[in-house]
Amino acid sequence: QVHLVESGGGLVQAGGSLRLSCAPSASIFSINVMAWYRHPPGNQREAVAAITTGGSTRYVDSVKGRFTISRGNANDTVYLQMNSLKPEDTAVYYCNIKGGTPLYGKYDYWGQGTQVTVSS
Repeated sequence: QVHLVESGGGLVQAGGSLRLSCAPSASIFSINVMAWYRHPPGNQREAVAAITTGGSTRYVDSVKGRFTISRGNANDTVYLQMNSLKPEDTAVYYCNIKGGTPLYGKYDYWGQGTQVTVSS
């Protein structure tokens, strides 16, 4: 069973920056999309950013221009650079990787979550 290991969360003041990282515990292949989700306190989990194997990216409106999702050189690692952080960005952030093939089946891996707290 593959696990996704996240790092980079923490406490930061408003206007500051953090960089989240996510790497699998073993090499994975046939990745379709890598994404970051977040679960703010008292709210539902939402998709924050995603990147496809082709390099296309998409972001939730609230983070556009502030967050950047990217892949590592190994192509199975994913990062989330978060700038100009706001208190409303406070949440547990989760990494997600989806992929697979018709022959070997699909997979949907999740990280354990990393806490991001932005103080005002």
